[in-house]
Amino acid sequence: MVNDQDLARINELARKSKAEGLTEAEAKEQKELRERYLEAVRRNLRSQLNNIDVLNKDGKIENLGEKYGKKGQ
Repeated sequence: MVNDQDLARINELARKSKAEGLTEAEAKEQKELRERYLEAVRRNLRSQLNNIDVLNKDGKIENLGEKYGKKGQ
């Protein structure tokens, strides 16, 4: 889970990277924070997609999460 402090740190490291460069430890921290952020975005998107219902031409309502097995949850 990524919180507001993590997002602020990601942005802080991005600005520092552009301005003066990062130390090896900061670059490692930036990579880890970005990976956690991307995983949170993917998890959120999967959750949203798994809750979409589609109305088929035959009138049947089909849940995409059930159809595709709710992968990744």
